[in-house]
This record gives sequence, C-alpha cells and structure tokens, in this order.
Amino acid sequence: MSQTWAAIILAFIGAITTMAGAALYVLPGPGLPVLATGITMLVTGVGILGSGVDRS
Repeated sequence: MSQTWAAIILAFIGAITTMAGAALYVLPGPGLPVLATGITMLVTGVGILGSGVDRS
C-alpha cells in the first residue's frame, strides 16, 4: 500500500471518528477522547497528503 492510499484511509477514518466523537460529545457518552482521536487522525492524514512527498 502506498503512502498516499494510507493517508487517504487515515483521513477518512479520522473524519468518521470525528463525527462520531462530536455526536457522543453532545449525547451522553465518552465524546472527548473519541473526538480528540478523530481530529488527530484527520489532521495526520491530511498532513501526509499535503506534504507532497510520495514514497510509493
């Protein structure tokens, strides 16, 4: 798997996790850790995509 595909998958999972964390933050549940994890994954994935380095 290339670095680009890994970053896309990481950003996608981060976006889904961020949305779930936001919903859990509003509803009763452990929202803050899930939200923080999702944002971290999303920012990391987008950062890898934005770096412009492709190490296939």
